[in-house]
Amino acid sequence: MIVDLHAHYPMHVVGRSRGSLWKQLRSREGRRLLNWRIKAALVNFAGRFGNYRTFFSGPRVRIEYMQEGGVGVALSVLFSFFAEVDVVGGVEPGNYLDELEAQRERVEEDIESSHSGAAKIVANPEQLEEAHAAGKIALVHCVEGGFHLGSTPSEVETSVNTLADRGVAYITLAHLIWREVATDAPALPWWSDSQYRHWLPQPEDEGLSDLGKAAVKAMVERHVLIDLSHMSKRSIADTFELLDALDGDSQEKTPVFFTHAGFRLGEQEYMPDRETVEEVHRRKGVIGLIMARHQIEDRIPKREKPPRLPRRSKLRFERSFGILCEHIEEIHCITGSYENISIGSDFDGFIKPTLAGLEDMRDMATLERALQKRFGAVAANAICSGNAMRLLTTYWAGA
Repeated sequence: MIVDLHAHYPMHVVGRSRGSLWKQLRSREGRRLLNWRIKAALVNFAGRFGNYRTFFSGPRVRIEYMQEGGVGVALSVLFSFFAEVDVVGGVEPGNYLDELEAQRERVEEDIESSHSGAAKIVANPEQLEEAHAAGKIALVHCVEGGFHLGSTPSEVETSVNTLADRGVAYITLAHLIWREVATDAPALPWWSDSQYRHWLPQPEDEGLSDLGKAAVKAMVERHVLIDLSHMSKRSIADTFELLDALDGDSQEKTPVFFTHAGFRLGEQEYMPDRETVEEVHRRKGVIGLIMARHQIEDRIPKREKPPRLPRRSKLRFERSFGILCEHIEEIHCITGSYENISIGSDFDGFIKPTLAGLEDMRDMATLERALQKRFGAVAANAICSGNAMRLLTTYWAGA
């Protein structure tokens, strides 16, 4: 079984219409719902260019594809693109919980109406175990972007509690644009790290802001997992320092993870370095391997890229698998263990092109078999599911 720590299932879910257009326009609530559906439709359309393999091929993250690929658990990413780019009046974050709530409802409605026999939204570890026992795919809500949470520490704390009550498993505090929560690492494939800093400047001497610290404290209190993905080196250091203070003398350290990353083989700041991997290991966290070519192939010369071949070509997969194994072996070399490695595809998260031969959820079955052959059953099972399930069943509190 595969546990995917970061999958954008909500990206293609538009939701069903609530009556006629005239009826929706007559009420304030109807207009709000219509506005959210229009935004979802625009993101869905953009996905045809930035997510789908071709304009008409459809999303990479589908329940049917998960069944074929042996994906038993997917951390389903709630994210509002329009909220993140809402910077006309400045970068100060706002409270976009209503946007997340609308998206959550659309996803739950979609699963209940179209996939109830195969999948289930789960809100705590007990429901996760029940879904697994019933042979159903478990979708767990998570949130990408601390900018959703509010513009004051008290708003942020309230938002974290609300999301915890909804069963959110983790929050990724940083993302693509500085919104006064946590400075981020460059992650846009069309810019180098230096170009990113030029066009999207952020404070060089700041990591976690007061809003970010309020979020971390509330997340620790409610056992919502902390995702370090997208964080700058300074934000990561501030997070570890704050967690050390919150943990005190306790032998049990608050776990952290990178849900969609790897190891810094090249120069990209986005990928965790040796020092960071050591701290993740100390905290018994995990690093999910992203399927984005931009990050995973950093340092791999362009001339080594294979010629255009059919999607299911064995040659395409073997080259990509070899690169993933480099990341696995580097992390293993640092930690002496396979217990800190997992899978976090980021499929449908606008990471096109994905790794050749690892292009949608169906390919996860091929990846699992290859991991078992290369590393043996025990290590492969830990990477594919065991390490992620450890965090979900022993730390995450849920609703």
